[in-house]
Amino acid sequence: MKTVWIVDDDRSIRWVLEKALSRENIPCRAFGGAQEVLAELEHDSPQVLVSDIRMPGVNGTELLRAVKRKHPALPVIIMTAFSDLDSAVSSFQGGAFEYLPKPFDVDKAVELIRRAVDESVRESQADESLADVPEILGQAASMQEVFRAIGRLSQSNVTVLLTGESGSGKEVVARALHKHSPRANMPFIALNMAAIPRDLLESELFGHERGAFTGAQAMRRGRFEQAEGGTLFLDEIGDMPSELQTRLLRVLSDGTYYRVGGHQPIKASARVIAATHQNLEERVRQGSFREDLYHRLNVIKLRLPPLRERREDIALLSRHFLAKSGTELGVESKRLSDEALAFISHLPFPGNVRQLENLCHWLTVLAPAQVVKIEDLPLEVRHDTSSSLEPLAASTGASAPSGPRSPVLVPSDPQWPNGDWLSQLATEVERQLKAGNPDVMEHLVREFEAAVIRTALKHTHGRRIDAATRLGVGRNTITRKIQDLGLEE
Repeated sequence: MKTVWIVDDDRSIRWVLEKALSRENIPCRAFGGAQEVLAELEHDSPQVLVSDIRMPGVNGTELLRAVKRKHPALPVIIMTAFSDLDSAVSSFQGGAFEYLPKPFDVDKAVELIRRAVDESVRESQADESLADVPEILGQAASMQEVFRAIGRLSQSNVTVLLTGESGSGKEVVARALHKHSPRANMPFIALNMAAIPRDLLESELFGHERGAFTGAQAMRRGRFEQAEGGTLFLDEIGDMPSELQTRLLRVLSDGTYYRVGGHQPIKASARVIAATHQNLEERVRQGSFREDLYHRLNVIKLRLPPLRERREDIALLSRHFLAKSGTELGVESKRLSDEALAFISHLPFPGNVRQLENLCHWLTVLAPAQVVKIEDLPLEVRHDTSSSLEPLAASTGASAPSGPRSPVLVPSDPQWPNGDWLSQLATEVERQLKAGNPDVMEHLVREFEAAVIRTALKHTHGRRIDAATRLGVGRNTITRKIQDLGLEE
């Protein structure tokens, strides 16, 4: 981990923060002014920068702007007196990670700095991940299977059938299959069967000769011909009309086709990758899709998992899409708070990866602050949750979104498991106080945290990242807690 930099012209503030961070084993450096920081930034950079807003010479707001130009992902915490609150909020909206009002509680300051450190580490790890896999992102086991399949199929010309819900990334995978094949330097042509009017689809696919029908004033090459030597991606193949299915079957079996109105056979040299969100086997049973064509297409079937089956990828995908949107719009990319990330990680996402990308673009444009909180999410997203999110919102301290929701179990509710646990807790506190036990608060907090983390790890089968996401805390936080509480196996 890099060093936390503290800049304040008040020596006592620097001393207090240095001592507090040292006790927490967080390396830090102190600077008396912004000019010193700017000079040091020429050959070094911190993990987190903590800066006062009012300083002689270059003030905190100017320092923030200068730092963000060189290191846009660096978390900056602005310290401010109450009279400077408007300036601090303005800085916050301009890219600061958070602001810290003076006078501050030292423990809260350290916790805020630790959160910023966790965020900085996550961002740097995400940048490495995005650099390693720029075209398709996914750490889930199901996505690793997809990556392995792409690798195995990279040197093959075999026909591939991609299945998966709308928005799960079928065209992205088709493009990856093309990019990693010997055909990579040849065209990749995509055609969505559901987007072309039925009476134009045959001409769109196979082309037509001049005069083949009314309005055909010139010869036109179809998608098969345009994809010559490359890859033809036929999306939503389940919507192909039955008469066109017969023609496609002939191309796949004979390797030749005719333009509409043509008499000369044309050799089909394009590799075909088809995709559908429908159950083609069921459509075959219903008689709406040819069985022989289905078997021709279904040489290799590759199923793409919906986003709800790979929730561990939501954090990685969110960072990627927020960074992408920020780059496209020429602004600094937004960040999701731990609570917001935990919240969206449990949304149903019927639109899958495409819906998540659209959400990130919306947040880049319309979210009011640089760090996105639950209340900054679109109203329809905050209402698009299941009852399983209620205990999550309660455990993270986040306010549950307004609107019609499933009933929430609260401690006084007779349905709450094991009775009224708050009353039981109060009884235990009273018992320990009467017994004269020292450090009752510290002891009970440790017991509570241990129970929560132990239960979360059991629920996620020992996966710490999943447990951290479900609890709404950072990965480094849960790792530190496990060590401090002696929960290591």
